[in-house]
Amino acid sequence: MSDTGDDRGEAVLAMFRRGMEFTKHLLQENERLRQQLGAEHTRQNQAAMDPHEWERLRLHLIDRIAGLEDENKTILEQLRAVEGENHQFAGRYLEIEEENNNLANLYVASYQLHSTLDPGEVLKVILEIVINLIGAEIFCIYVCDEKTDTLEPVAAEGASSSDFERVRIGEGFVGQSVQSGEIATSEREAAPGTPPGARSPVVSIPLRVQDMPVGAIVICSLLQQKEGFSALDHELFTLLSGHAATAIFASRLYSQSERKLSTIQGFIDLLTK
Repeated sequence: MSDTGDDRGEAVLAMFRRGMEFTKHLLQENERLRQQLGAEHTRQNQAAMDPHEWERLRLHLIDRIAGLEDENKTILEQLRAVEGENHQFAGRYLEIEEENNNLANLYVASYQLHSTLDPGEVLKVILEIVINLIGAEIFCIYVCDEKTDTLEPVAAEGASSSDFERVRIGEGFVGQSVQSGEIATSEREAAPGTPPGARSPVVSIPLRVQDMPVGAIVICSLLQQKEGFSALDHELFTLLSGHAATAIFASRLYSQSERKLSTIQGFIDLLTK
């Protein structure tokens, strides 16, 4: 009796399941038919659309496309403008970086000039500044001889100091520059094969302490990779005109005082023996 009830229960459940599946199938078929009907309605509506309506729709789409193209052009122009500003910012950044490097070089050069009181070391520092920062190939450093009122070549690069002649203050390109205290420049270039000491100076930098001439830095030629003088070069000319003169003047005073002190000390030693 119990088995029969179970069989009937299973049969009812099976019937119920088949009913659910049939209902699901009907729903799916109904959705498919509804979609087909909607598509058919759309096709019929499109087929029945008035030609004027089609023309209006076409013109609307053309206007919309033209508007999108204008927007695209505007965006491209804005992009180009932003790129141009970026290039300007990049260029300005490089200029600022170069200015910072120049300031650092000027500071280092000024510090080195006043870092020693040894005359030989001072001349060595000046030579390095003119070579590395200005890019001179052949040049000479002159020191003023107060007794003869002349400029004596004491150090040189690209040639021996003995290859350069003594210069009287107030005479010639260099002498007049030292007398006036003005940095003098010349565009003249030496002919091929001209000896270093016979080359015409392209720059004369007078070295003066207040109104007293101390010497001069005379540049005769530049390195091949250097085409001309920049704004930094002219700043270095001004720096050297003042700071190099002070450094040479201080080192000469120190050297003289050391010699006098040594002479006095020797004289005292003789007296106390």
